[in-house]
Amino acid sequence: MNDAAMTGPVTGLGSSGAECLTRARALIPLLQAAAPRIDAAYELPPDVLDGMHDAGMFRLLLPRAFGGFELKPSDYVRCVEAIAIGDASAAWCMNQGSGCSMTAAYLAPEVSREIWGARRDVLAWGQGPGAKAIRAEGGWRCTGTWSFASGSRHATWLGAMSPCFNADGSPVLHPDGRPWERTMLFRREFGKIDDVWQVVGLRGTGSDNYTIKDLFVDDAHSVTREQAAERRESGTLYRLQAMQLYASGFACVGLGTARAALDAFIALAKGKSQAWSSDRLRDNHAVQHIVGYADSALKAAKFGLLAVLDELWEEVGRSGGLTLENRIAVRQASTFAIHTARDVVHQVYHEAGSTAIFDNQPFERRLRDMNSVSQQLQGRRTHFETVGLYLLGGEPNPRWL
Repeated sequence: MNDAAMTGPVTGLGSSGAECLTRARALIPLLQAAAPRIDAAYELPPDVLDGMHDAGMFRLLLPRAFGGFELKPSDYVRCVEAIAIGDASAAWCMNQGSGCSMTAAYLAPEVSREIWGARRDVLAWGQGPGAKAIRAEGGWRCTGTWSFASGSRHATWLGAMSPCFNADGSPVLHPDGRPWERTMLFRREFGKIDDVWQVVGLRGTGSDNYTIKDLFVDDAHSVTREQAAERRESGTLYRLQAMQLYASGFACVGLGTARAALDAFIALAKGKSQAWSSDRLRDNHAVQHIVGYADSALKAAKFGLLAVLDELWEEVGRSGGLTLENRIAVRQASTFAIHTARDVVHQVYHEAGSTAIFDNQPFERRLRDMNSVSQQLQGRRTHFETVGLYLLGGEPNPRWL
């Protein structure tokens, strides 16, 4: 593959997972060099966005029909890990936007082309407790505030997940009594963005709040995601739920962050001597053990997750749908990967000594980013309770799977 193919604008047709991974790895030097600017700006700067869009990093889960790559999950998360080795915030935004792009499989083709038709089009959304969508002629009138909208500063469209209500104010319910929810899609300029993202880590995600008030969204731009009746794309990828891609993708943000921290520590240990000693860190038996164990742990967590994703892919391709066992396996492997990555980062940060506390070193940023990854929904320790309940014969809440 020539350099022009790796750095110029690309589309998904005919591109393999290996080619996408090559392009992702080619971005690592740019991302590592830009990391201080990403942190300072609390968003991804133009040159970083240019590189990621040129490499197609926001289109890896978009259907091929709309210029996407439609990668299988194990190929996709390898790309997320590579971007995270460069910068965790860039990888987080990539995974968030990619998960959102799976919605294209449920929309009318002309709507999907409208939302993702330009090379730099990205959809972002967040959480919106208290939001409402009230039925109106031909669509919905939507009001609410949504938070943790990662990538909203560079997004072109926003989504508003909203419980639905009839015009008389009564809730729209599923036959089993559950509230009916739809995601309303609208151009970013129709939302009021509130800069609330002053945080410890993952600063460059720009995960702001946004608000809309009585905004009309027509039926064509609303969707109940992951409902078989609304699915228009037949590819195996869209028989999965976005939750499995969010969970495994964010796990690989953690794995990439930890790999970068470990690699930086190995480079440091080869040349640094400990205070009051002429011995290099590399000759310290405790350091040797930590490096050997940490490398093993990251590889085990990564390849365990990849194996689970490949098993899931084969099962869905064979049966046409996810089993509860598949969903449990992804939750288990992804949560374990996040916790493993966090432990590795903490270990190498400590062993790097006073070097780790300086801004011109990568360790303190990796520590902040990794701790922020593990604080998010996908890193909750209670996910292990869900897995344990299932293994003990109980019925876990499908909401967390």
